[in-house]
Amino acid sequence: MEDGAQQLGHCMVDMKELNADPEGLTAAGAVLKSKRPQVEFILACNDLVASGSDRQPNALVQVAVIDPHKQHLISQTCTEIVEANKDPLFLTGVTFPSEYHASPETLVKLTVYDAKDKNQESSSFLGSATFSVGELLRAKDERLTLSLRSSDGACAAGAVVVSRLKMGEMQEVDVDHITTDIPSHKCPLVCESASPAGIDHENNPLTGPVFKNPICKVYRFQTEDNKWMLVREQMEECTLSFSVPKQLLSLYIQEDMSRVQDLRELGELSPHWDNLRKEVMTRYGGIISSYQETFAELDKITGRSFKPSCCKAQKSLEFIPINLHTQRMRVTCPKKTDAFYDIVTVGAPAAHFQGFKCGGLQRLLSRYEAEKKSFSTAYQCIYYSPQHTAEAQEVLSTMSLLQPLITSLADQLLQAAQEHSCPGLREALKNLSDKTEQFVHTLKDELVKSALLALHAARPGYVSKSQKQNPAQGGQHQGHVLQGSDQNPSPAQGLPGHSPATSITEDTAVCNNVDGSQSAARGEGGPLKHQDSIPHHKEYDEEEWDRVWANVAKCLNCVIAMVDKLLEEDSSKQEPVPEQQQQQLADVIISHNPGTWREQLCPLVTRLKECVMEVVEKARRGMTFVLLQEAACSIPQGFLLQQRRDVVFSQALAALACGFVMRLYAGMQDQGFLRQLHLVGLVAQFESLLSTYSEEIGMLEDMEVGISDLQRVLFQITEAQTDDFRDLQPLVCGRRDHFTVEVPLPRLVFQNLPVEIKEGKPLRVFPVLFNVGINEQQTIAERFGDISLQERINQRNFETLEAYYKSLSEKVPLECLPSFQTQADIKELLETLGQNVVTKKRKNVEILWTAGAICRRLNGIRFTSCKSAKDRTSMSVTLEQCALLRDEHRLSKDFFIRALDCMRSRLTQGDVGQWEDPEAGGPTDNKPASRHFYPIALLLVSSHLLVVWLILSLVFLLAKYQ
Repeated sequence: MEDGAQQLGHCMVDMKELNADPEGLTAAGAVLKSKRPQVEFILACNDLVASGSDRQPNALVQVAVIDPHKQHLISQTCTEIVEANKDPLFLTGVTFPSEYHASPETLVKLTVYDAKDKNQESSSFLGSATFSVGELLRAKDERLTLSLRSSDGACAAGAVVVSRLKMGEMQEVDVDHITTDIPSHKCPLVCESASPAGIDHENNPLTGPVFKNPICKVYRFQTEDNKWMLVREQMEECTLSFSVPKQLLSLYIQEDMSRVQDLRELGELSPHWDNLRKEVMTRYGGIISSYQETFAELDKITGRSFKPSCCKAQKSLEFIPINLHTQRMRVTCPKKTDAFYDIVTVGAPAAHFQGFKCGGLQRLLSRYEAEKKSFSTAYQCIYYSPQHTAEAQEVLSTMSLLQPLITSLADQLLQAAQEHSCPGLREALKNLSDKTEQFVHTLKDELVKSALLALHAARPGYVSKSQKQNPAQGGQHQGHVLQGSDQNPSPAQGLPGHSPATSITEDTAVCNNVDGSQSAARGEGGPLKHQDSIPHHKEYDEEEWDRVWANVAKCLNCVIAMVDKLLEEDSSKQEPVPEQQQQQLADVIISHNPGTWREQLCPLVTRLKECVMEVVEKARRGMTFVLLQEAACSIPQGFLLQQRRDVVFSQALAALACGFVMRLYAGMQDQGFLRQLHLVGLVAQFESLLSTYSEEIGMLEDMEVGISDLQRVLFQITEAQTDDFRDLQPLVCGRRDHFTVEVPLPRLVFQNLPVEIKEGKPLRVFPVLFNVGINEQQTIAERFGDISLQERINQRNFETLEAYYKSLSEKVPLECLPSFQTQADIKELLETLGQNVVTKKRKNVEILWTAGAICRRLNGIRFTSCKSAKDRTSMSVTLEQCALLRDEHRLSKDFFIRALDCMRSRLTQGDVGQWEDPEAGGPTDNKPASRHFYPIALLLVSSHLLVVWLILSLVFLLAKYQ
């Protein structure tokens, strides 16, 4: 299957249509009300004559649409091949593309071929016929029987039957000619459904604000009770493939530029630290320049909305996910409500441009952390663990959010005081107290205190306490212990980055004096060892930071006390007072009038804001110094890893945002789903088919980290300013340690959401990844290699999925979850998955099938990935779809293989507008060709063939590098 033409898709909800009529959705998902019938038809042939009299034809029909006014070919497609049958009935139907408005005058040409083999290397023309759309609509029962004209103009080639697909009354037709191994029986030709009629592609193009370029296919398959089900597949591209990475690049640039500015504002540093700062700023400048160039290149791209696999190693597109498409299968069964099944297909999030010679992110990060201590020694820096680096980033992020919020709430308090509003004053005080207490709690951390002390030690001319007390011993060994350290332990004790097991000899000596050659003495005791880079200094007040952040709490208490006093006075004024006491009270007020409420509160509120600003400035400098040390000992490997991580995360977030929007559109009328969404969140299950062999190991290591980083993402639903598609595009905000994706909805849709969601409650997503390699490379890995990476990923993510279900079952009634025909209990499925995860079994695809079933039952978002989201992905998705038709809609066993072949056939495209190959950039050969993919079972190479393959590969490699 080629990029961009996976043949599978989604009937996405049109947001304009939904805004106009939000009741057009059922609780099960998107079922739009049609305004006018959609022209879709199916084909059959009678009495075909093969080129050879000793055999029956392998028939297929090529369908071409001709513009009646311009007399040129608009588009073309073809059906599947029905083998050895002179009266074939084709399961693949035909639907007009949404961008083409078929008129009654539109001509359709049908050309029948005899494919002598399934690869269609050789085929012969049998006959052709032409009709107009108007003729089909005017025909009795909307059914035409057309004689096929052979090449010599005779009419002895047989006939083709065109029947319009529609919802209507049941009709009985003889279908004993469908296949040779099915007994004669009756089946309804058209499908009667409890749902509204088919989707109106003309009035509802289904492109929406996020999804575009739909490719649709339509099939009819037989059920076990000898009736027909109608199956529609629709694949669409997603505009988020480019918009999300571009927004992320802009945020990365802003964050790094802000980091550079913070480094400049650290003030004067000793020569050693100043040189490190300059080197770090130079590195940041290189990243900023590179990201700006990439952003400029992406900004030049117009029209394209997905990245084909042939561009996966292109630097300017490295942030873009590969082949990101949304896909939906909609099933219409007799007397039943329509059902649909969604999935997102995307290439594995990985840094293809940077390559996998040294492995992927998971391996590189592990190696980097192991080597980081030696880097810190070489660069004379403090070693900070990833947890403390993340904590420093979290402190900076929290301060940037809370400081302006506290200022705003303080102004609201003054405004309420000016208005003399008691309820407003209470509400403003409550909000101000909550946010200020959160602010103080964030900064009450030893990391901030120790970082400020380390920053003080990095100033020019700093001399350690030991050097002051005993200059003659300045050159002694580093094991020297400070006198009196037991009585006055250094505030650097407990410095992050060192566990209790860290020995003194492993501590890093950091020189902060002018020549960068002296080292401080070490202290004793404490649960954590302190660094030499944070010595005592008589001019530095170690308790200063405690007093600074404590002043914020004291100022808040003063504000609270004043507000309580004002409210109490106001309450006492409203109580009935005897005349004598009223006169005394009036005399007191006249003699002493402290002023209005605002005048009394203003000095206290101003002092509170000043204290908050002072704390922010000090903490920002301290945390910036922590990040400076972390960045200094990361040069150059840490910056390269950060770039790689940015690339992988960008691809993963684009896919997740696409899946979230798609699931949200489908479930906006499902109150159980919306309740689950804001109470617990959604599970996003990524199914990976990568092998644990060669470069795909690196891809899987990249993907593991990228999917794990999605835990830092939250979603928010907002009300769009207008219903214009540009205002309905999701927006990304935040920084590397925390991102929020805002999904705007039209006003009428937004008003129907639960109150919690409308108030902006952050919505969580729980990403899980399960991987099972299925190709021949995985066979080699399982026989001769190592699959521990796959086993570890599956085990870890099973635990995450199990924890999610436990949380869901505690907060949301299970009645809110969707129901399926196969009433398998989720607990039983989880037990089965847990057993399969620990079972040593080659290519255990039951892990993927069980995880997918659990995800659907949990209202989750399904993703399927392989290297490029082509062959393996398409095979997995089509197999899953046929299994769903069999298990949930009683697809006849005799039709299972035929249904699978129809879905996997490359050019049996139901949409007559999609003969062109999007990746190739132009039309394919007009020869009626159809390529079928090998089923998964054929990928299991037998042992003797494997040995032959290995020998040939070895010979090839020797010849290549000789």
